[in-house]
Amino acid sequence: MSTDTQVAGGHKASINNPNTSEKSKQHSKVSRIPAGKSEGDKNPNNVAGGLKATINNPNSSEEAKQSAKERLEGMYEANAGT
Repeated sequence: MSTDTQVAGGHKASINNPNTSEKSKQHSKVSRIPAGKSEGDKNPNNVAGGLKATINNPNSSEEAKQSAKERLEGMYEANAGT
């Protein structure tokens, strides 16, 4: 029996495998989101931590760092209004 973690890992591997067909990659992208959940259901503290890690990672591209900064600022602005 496969655990949910193993299934998710298989979908992630399929998405990143250059030998996998586009149809298979699309199926894996759709299947990675559990039923009843959306991308917006992520823990905001974990998202912020990941963005901060991207900003401080010397291996991240400048484009990725800039995108992370903008997303992080947007998160803080959204929370300031509540």
